[in-house]
Amino acid sequence: MQASYWHEKWQKGETAFHQFKGSPLLKAHFSELGLPKLSRLLVPLCGKTRDIAWLVAHGHHVVAAELHEPAVIQLFNDMEIEPKVMHLGEFDLIHYQAIVDELTIDVYVGDIFQLNPALVGRVDGIYDRAALVALPFDMREKYTSHMRELTGAAPQLLISFDYEQHLLPGPPYCVDAGEVVSHYGEHYDISQLASEDVAGGLKGKLKANEEVWLLQKSEP
Repeated sequence: MQASYWHEKWQKGETAFHQFKGSPLLKAHFSELGLPKLSRLLVPLCGKTRDIAWLVAHGHHVVAAELHEPAVIQLFNDMEIEPKVMHLGEFDLIHYQAIVDELTIDVYVGDIFQLNPALVGRVDGIYDRAALVALPFDMREKYTSHMRELTGAAPQLLISFDYEQHLLPGPPYCVDAGEVVSHYGEHYDISQLASEDVAGGLKGKLKANEEVWLLQKSEP
């Protein structure tokens, strides 16, 4: 999937995955990660999600990645924060950074596959609501492997969609239970925490379930 595809989606406002009030599933299930205050959460393909503000308000540092820079600008505008902006030419990335009540928000703009563990730094947990489901099937294995390499298989709260893919084109794409296990089962213990109907249907058109998964690193 070309970067231009997502830039066009944002420019046209075709961002059905964005929730203006943040995700109620995050609020309901975040505690299952068992992370203490001051933990550092990775939020991949964050867009302009209000969930980052929620994580910071609950005492956590955030590191995030997003392809579309205007979404990141809007994210900080919505939070009424003036970030510091640094261009990382070596990686073709732009680093937005802000500190709120001694909590750090780092957002990297560009290709998420350009990130490496040294650049990202410590990650205590992953919150993935709009990344795995945003990628077509042929990119998802590369993405999940990259997340493990970036974080050392940090615990993860994953939100996916299950619906009849042939009836409605993604994104967000259908990632059913079998696919979650195929990507993560070798490295994680997987628990399904919830499965809820998408109110009004996915994109207002099709019955779908939004599913919440807890991924905990398997013991050797």
